[in-house]
Amino acid sequence: MIDDSLLVKGAAELGLDISGGKLEDFEKYKELLLEWNQKINITAITDDDEIDIKHFLDSLTPFVTNLVKGKKRLIDIGTGGGFPGLPLKIVNPELDVTLMDSLNKRIVFLKEVISQLGLDEIEAIHGRAEELSRTPQHREQYDIAISRAVASLDTLSEYCIPFVKEGGYFISMKGPDVDEEIKLSQNAIKILGGRLVEKRLVQIPESDITHSLIIIEKIRSTPTKYPRGGGKPRKNPL
Repeated sequence: MIDDSLLVKGAAELGLDISGGKLEDFEKYKELLLEWNQKINITAITDDDEIDIKHFLDSLTPFVTNLVKGKKRLIDIGTGGGFPGLPLKIVNPELDVTLMDSLNKRIVFLKEVISQLGLDEIEAIHGRAEELSRTPQHREQYDIAISRAVASLDTLSEYCIPFVKEGGYFISMKGPDVDEEIKLSQNAIKILGGRLVEKRLVQIPESDITHSLIIIEKIRSTPTKYPRGGGKPRKNPL
């Protein structure tokens, strides 16, 4: 079970109140994560405190930007076990969230979590970013695209920025040493219609871990030829 004090205290450090029903949702989420993780590979992190810190509290750090507060439409690309999209939804029920992953087994798990928690205005969809971002129901339809996926920022930008409407934001959750990555991604961000706004270093509460939030604003429409297919964003970044 969740260490109540750790998660509640850590959330409070981010200015968030997760007492009552929200805490119960996190408890149930963790139970399901550990249960399903015995059947399918969702996470290598299985220690109670580490899940609280490295999954739940890390997922909540974007609240320091104010961009995920209020009523927004958000897509979490390469969501894996639902991070950060599901914790963001639990804390801010006003978010309309799409969880996207290329592995269908994870989507089945996430649908079960959504059902068990009784959450509205959240869906889990199976697909690849380079395909779904070309469809009218997803292209430039979101206020926020967010990703904690493991890929270089230039590659992630090509996968994620096409989902964002003009005036919206792409938030990339990274480790602390990202300056070179940012430098190498400047061309891609510009081509895709984005503008680097900020690199924000955030210490994950109740830990000595520092992560970066890379905030990119969508200032113009993404050219129709992006994202490229065939794995090109990874093999040959812009």
